[in-house]
Amino acid sequence: MTASIKPRVERLAALPAVIVGAVLLRLIAGVGFANYDTLYALAWGGQLARGETPAYDLPIAPTPHPLVEALGVVLYPLGPRATEKIAVWLGFLALAACGWVVYRLASLWFGWAAGALAALILLTRVPILSYGVRAYVDVPYLLLVLGAVLVEARRRAAGDRPAGAPVLALLALAGLLRPEAWAFSALYWLYVIVRERRGPTASASSRQDRAPRSRRALVALTLLAAAGPLVWLLSDLAITGDALWSLTNTRHTAHTLQRITGIANVPEYVPRRIGEILRPPVLAGAAVGGVLSLLWLRRRAIGGALAGAIAVLVFVAVAVAGLPINTRYGFLTAAILCVFCGAGAFGWTRLQDGDRRRRWWMAGGALVLVALVAFAPSQYKSAHRELNKLARQQDIQGDLLALVDNHSISLRCGPVEVPNHAPVPLLALYLKTSPANVVSGQVATVADGTYVDPASKEVETDYVLDAHDPHRPVNVPPGFTEAHDNSSWLIFQRCS
Repeated sequence: MTASIKPRVERLAALPAVIVGAVLLRLIAGVGFANYDTLYALAWGGQLARGETPAYDLPIAPTPHPLVEALGVVLYPLGPRATEKIAVWLGFLALAACGWVVYRLASLWFGWAAGALAALILLTRVPILSYGVRAYVDVPYLLLVLGAVLVEARRRAAGDRPAGAPVLALLALAGLLRPEAWAFSALYWLYVIVRERRGPTASASSRQDRAPRSRRALVALTLLAAAGPLVWLLSDLAITGDALWSLTNTRHTAHTLQRITGIANVPEYVPRRIGEILRPPVLAGAAVGGVLSLLWLRRRAIGGALAGAIAVLVFVAVAVAGLPINTRYGFLTAAILCVFCGAGAFGWTRLQDGDRRRRWWMAGGALVLVALVAFAPSQYKSAHRELNKLARQQDIQGDLLALVDNHSISLRCGPVEVPNHAPVPLLALYLKTSPANVVSGQVATVADGTYVDPASKEVETDYVLDAHDPHRPVNVPPGFTEAHDNSSWLIFQRCS
């Protein structure tokens, strides 16, 4: 009875724990706003809600994310400000939930202490925290894939056959955020089919798990595995006439922005990106945990090791496909390594009392903890510096939206020109217009309308997509006169 009640209690505790965690993360971070990619997806969703075709074919437009666009459609009646706020809070909830799932995974394999440490490490990694507070799609994507790993890990721990539909459903949703999930779906589907052909295991815990899946059930699983890519490709086809639009446009944008791509850069940059997320003490702790757990707790460690290996292979495949080797594409690998770092510190708790190996592992775990504590001040400084930078960007963005609220920025005189690409989706969302009506001065100049100019050199340098992106000086268009201003922006207009 106790064994059956405990999982229910854990599931009931998950939701309030995640909500409390999200609130704490928001208070600690002190900042929260939607990033460029998410704003574009919400603006495109607004276009769909108005019956317009989303303007994908714009310079430096990001890869479409169908699930976020669907969210933009649903939230459109609430208005742009509420839409962005909900997206930001969903980002914090996803970040907190990632911590919870990592805790559950590490607890399942290596004990609660390993789980608590793994979750703490994950939530204090600067890139993951930074992307989480800006509502990047990569964090909910990470949550969905980790959730799929957790569901399957619990099934394996119980000796049951593969979960099937629940895992594929989570991966299908993840596949509407990032196409890498398609590979995970395909591999998991293949695993399920192979296991079905081998027949049920003798340890299956229920009659249902011992019975083979019907042909209809297998067809349903196949359709579920294909759902992510089918919806994405059909979406691209319906909107652009090209089912491979997302792939070709992402490659083009990566080339335009001079991003690092290609298999030749994999040996150097894939490890570097993972190292940027975790830093040396966590990598060392994960190495200790990985080696010792595979040696002495192999049945517990093998699932995590396989998940980590597949995550690395998919990361490499992204680079081979000509897509950029971005730090955020390493989040899944980093999360699995956080689990093994927890194992490095506390995996010995899963060994029997009196086992001589415990002393060796405890000694190694102590060294891992010392290294983590020694590096903590540096990690805190990095996080503080990053959050301060984001707070500055949020202030600048707030000043820009204040000018929208008082109608200093509007479409009354024509399109809006901005000095670089960064403000384009934000203004499109809040002006309830196509991003095509907000023109980046990096690619074109408007003859009539509104020009938004930074009020200082600091604003000009702080409010950009990436300081390393190609950038050319822009000036106020001829014939425009100053009409409004605030501490961050000067507004010039020319009405024909």
